Amino acid sequence: MTAFFTEEGSADAVNARMGKDVNPRLKEVMASLIKHLHAFAKDIHLTQDEWDIAIDFLTRTGQMCSGERQEFILLSDTLGFSMLVDAINNRRPVGATENTVFGPFHVIGAPEREMGANISLDGKGESCLFEGRVIDLHGEPVAGARIDVWSDNAEGFYDVQQPDIQPKWNNRGIFTTGADGKYRFAGIKPVSYPIPDDGPVGKMLGLLGRHPYRPAHMHFLVTASGFQKVVTHTFVGDDPYINSDTVFGVKETLVAPYEHVKGETAWRSYFDFVLTPVGTSVAR
Repeated sequence: MTAFFTEEGSADAVNARMGKDVNPRLKEVMASLIKHLHAFAKDIHLTQDEWDIAIDFLTRTGQMCSGERQEFILLSDTLGFSMLVDAINNRRPVGATENTVFGPFHVIGAPEREMGANISLDGKGESCLFEGRVIDLHGEPVAGARIDVWSDNAEGFYDVQQPDIQPKWNNRGIFTTGADGKYRFAGIKPVSYPIPDDGPVGKMLGLLGRHPYRPAHMHFLVTASGFQKVVTHTFVGDDPYINSDTVFGVKETLVAPYEHVKGETAWRSYFDFVLTPVGTSVAR
């Protein structure tokens, strides 16, 4: 046991202070965190001024948080950490639909809509037909799958960001598949938008020479009895930010086709969701 603090044995000195009756998982997590945190400071020879700046940054990040805004989640997202945690916890077989970040704009209680209904209530934007199937790993249709969808409007804002401007439940809805596993609904072709960048995370992005934009996407939350929940987006492939999503949410398999409907100005996007049975394990 390390009795005194030294630069060389700093992590061991701190970890040795943990009691005997600590929750085993908490002990494992904290011991590893302290080990890597101390190694980081030593690796870059962290200066006192730099650490003071870091403390100030974390303080301002916390002060920015409110019931409507979570700056720490924004920080996690822009550092790619949210996507990493999601990937670790949602490993799936090849061919299964991949997860991506949930995002802050999902709302519980969106209206159940009839298959084929239009979720765009403000009449703005380029109309788009979304359709496809919900199937299992063998290509068989999944009946009774609930597809909860939401997107921004033509100006790049979600309805909860503009409660006095957009109709309630604009660009939101829940659809349930029948025996054929097919889904179909109308909405708009989503547009890219910036994450909130008026706080410390936005300033950090600017200092790093990074933009705050997310490429255009439609959100999907797909659930079905006996299958793993899928939280994902489908992305517009020709979006200028498709290769530089500020929260690293784009995966190649989630880039969906968005095609003009022949003879019309509307769009069509076809995408199949492939679900993984509950209990399926995938090795690292």
